[in-house]
Amino acid sequence: MVNMIFWCLCTVAVLAMCVYYFTRFKRFKTIFFGAFTGEAALILLNCFGGRFNAYLPLNLFNVCGSAILGVPFIICIVIFKFI
Repeated sequence: MVNMIFWCLCTVAVLAMCVYYFTRFKRFKTIFFGAFTGEAALILLNCFGGRFNAYLPLNLFNVCGSAILGVPFIICIVIFKFI
């Protein structure tokens, strides 16, 4: 049941971010900034998250999710990891 809720929330979040990105005046700058900050947060958690028991591996799901959704995706993944 938790997996189903997780996938539904991910789908809603991706759709919301797509609407957000494409309604912005400076689309490419917004997309680049969101992807850059998401990837930076993922890399920082990959390097230093083990010290705080919040290690996230660099796999396809995490990389794509953090590139599309940004930092909120990383925060949600860490929260779901502790549930």
